[in-house]
Amino acid sequence: MRRLLSRILSDDPLIRAMSYQSVLSAFGEGAFLAGSAVYFTQIVGLSAAQVGLGMTIAGIATFFASVPLGRAADAFGTRRTWIVGSLLEALLFACWLAARDFAAYVVVTTALELAETWMRAGRNAYRFAVFPRETRIRSMAYMRAARNVGYTLGAAAGGLALAAHSDRLIEAVPIVTAVVLLANTAWVTRLPRVRERADHGGESAIEELVGGGALRNRGFLVACVLDGVLATHQVLLNVVIPLWLVEETDAPRVLLAWLFGTNTVLAVLLQVAAARGVSDVRTSVRAERRGALCFVLSCVIVLVTHDTTGWLTIGLVWLGHVTVTGAELFQSAGQWGIQAELSDPRQRGEYQGVANLGNTVGTVWAPAAYTYLAMTWGASGWLVIAAIIGVAAVLIAPAARAAERYLDQAPATVTT
Repeated sequence: MRRLLSRILSDDPLIRAMSYQSVLSAFGEGAFLAGSAVYFTQIVGLSAAQVGLGMTIAGIATFFASVPLGRAADAFGTRRTWIVGSLLEALLFACWLAARDFAAYVVVTTALELAETWMRAGRNAYRFAVFPRETRIRSMAYMRAARNVGYTLGAAAGGLALAAHSDRLIEAVPIVTAVVLLANTAWVTRLPRVRERADHGGESAIEELVGGGALRNRGFLVACVLDGVLATHQVLLNVVIPLWLVEETDAPRVLLAWLFGTNTVLAVLLQVAAARGVSDVRTSVRAERRGALCFVLSCVIVLVTHDTTGWLTIGLVWLGHVTVTGAELFQSAGQWGIQAELSDPRQRGEYQGVANLGNTVGTVWAPAAYTYLAMTWGASGWLVIAAIIGVAAVLIAPAARAAERYLDQAPATVTT
């Protein structure tokens, strides 16, 4: 039991405190997400098409606002941004009680996405600043494992509300989420302050806000786009493999539950181990490539299941899900290293905004493209997906080196 807990909870008091915070916030968000489709259709009264359209509108708004929100996090203070953003998130979840038509749904969804984007820019920048370089990636791994625990518990709580078949219970879920997120905000206020900003050589705050320093680092933007491509393992995990299992194999549908259960357990138990040794740009790129190798293996394994039967199909699909989970674990570790090592410490919030922008560009096309390739082209489509990942894995190293050269040439860069 002690060994199991050591994979989830660190001996470091600050990492442990922030892991508890991760469980708390993920529980609140997971509880709502589990029943969100039912809430929007049965309680708010929307059609499935309206739900999708509202999410698309919110996504477009967030895409264009990512970098300005990151700059705002730097100007306001990343810890303060995390606190205020968390409070806004809690209040906006409570606003779902007043949303009873499509217009209100779009307003709340968009406001919530913007608040969460701003909050995450502050949170991630704070995490990079508060931990010394030698423990930074390890701390992120512990928090990622903790978030998986929180999402699982939250989804279970939301599932219980759905199982009761009571509209009153479903209506209560946003309130429960809001209360949990208020508690999360209080927890964040207890975290230590850090010195976040350095002397900018006389540059005014206004000049910094409009200067677009992070966007000038083309290598960083390209590296984040490629990291987004490598992060499309989530599309394989949540969309393509389930569709493939149902439509192209003879595996029982109940296997899906076991697949997602396996993914959750492995993500909790192995995330810290997968991040071990990731400490600089070189080791971060290596982790990204390990994730890409797992991604490619998953494609090759799953494509074979079109022609297999019985227990062999079940075993191969399960193995394909395990390897794509490996892609998730290694790519996450590489992503943290790249973002931490290649961000100017004076503009971490803005760099987080650019990272979000690049990640969106790298992933937004994948659900439609991967589904079409796998379900229409079959084995050839899976090989094309694998080739896309292989190209991204090759190109991310020179992009990272270009970003590193940009920072080396930047004046008065400080390290924390």
